[in-house]
Amino acid sequence: MTVTRHGSDRDNAVEPACLEYVEVAPGVRLHIRDWGKGRPIVLIPGWPLSNDMYDYQMTELARKGFRVISISMRGFGKSSKPWGPYNYDVYADDLKAVLDRLDVNGVTLGGHSMGGAIVIHYMARHKGSRVSRLALFGAAAPIWTKRDDYPYGLPKSEADALMEAVDIDRPKLLADFGKLFGLTETSINPGLAAWFHAMGMQASPYAIAESVAALRDTDLRSELAMIAVPTAIFHSAGDRICPFVFAQEMARGIKNSKIIRFEKSGHGLFLEEKEKFNHELMAFAKEG
Repeated sequence: MTVTRHGSDRDNAVEPACLEYVEVAPGVRLHIRDWGKGRPIVLIPGWPLSNDMYDYQMTELARKGFRVISISMRGFGKSSKPWGPYNYDVYADDLKAVLDRLDVNGVTLGGHSMGGAIVIHYMARHKGSRVSRLALFGAAAPIWTKRDDYPYGLPKSEADALMEAVDIDRPKLLADFGKLFGLTETSINPGLAAWFHAMGMQASPYAIAESVAALRDTDLRSELAMIAVPTAIFHSAGDRICPFVFAQEMARGIKNSKIIRFEKSGHGLFLEEKEKFNHELMAFAKEG
C-alpha cells in the first residue's frame, strides 16, 4: 500500500504508508501518528489526553525536517482500552514495544505531565533503549503528591477525590481540570478547551482513575540518577497542576539537565506558548 502527499516536489513522491496502530500485547493496539522524515522525536501525552494534543507540534516539526511520532497510551484516545493494570511499568513496556516495532534509534523522547513521568520510568526500566535525548514538558515528577520528606504537589487525599469523581461526574471532573490547564481560567480559548475536554471524554474511565492512582503512588526520585542522556526540562512558572518546583527537583536529580523556563503559560505550555515550545524542542533535538 502506498500513499501520496500533496505539496512540494518532495511531498509528491510516493512513499510507503506509515503504521497507524502498533500491537503491544495480544489484542492491545496503540494508536500512533508517524509523520515526516529526519531525526526522530517521540511524544507521549499527559493525563487524560491522547496524541491529538500534539497536533501543533506534529505538523510544524514534520515540515521542518523531523520524523515526529506521537503515541496514545493504552486506555486513551483511539488506543485499545483493556481491563487490567494501568501503571508506569505497563506504560513503559508499551512504549518499548512501539519503539522496537518502528525500529527507531537516536530518539528525542518527550512526555507531558504524566507522560513525563512515564518517559522517566522508561529510561530507568529500559536503560534508555533507543533514546539519545530526553525532554520533559510540565512533567508530573519526581512525585506528584506530597510525602513527609517531599512537601510539594497535591495531598494524597485530593488525588483520592479525583479518582472518586471519575465515577460520580466525569464530565465535570474534566471540565474542572481544564480550568486549571492554562495560565488563567480563560487563557485557553473555548474552542480549544472543548477540544481538550472531548479528548478526555474519549478515554476509558477505568484508565483515567487507575492512572491517577499511579500518579498518586509513584516516587521516581531514585530513577532520576539513572538518566544518562542530555535532558531538557520544559516547565512553566505559572503551572498550577505541576508546580515549577517540580522542574527544580528534577534538575537536581538528573545529570546533564537544563531547565527551559516558560513565563506566559500554565500546564498547557505546548499550546499557550507553542512557538517557543516548538522552537526550543527543535533546537534541543538538533544538539549533539
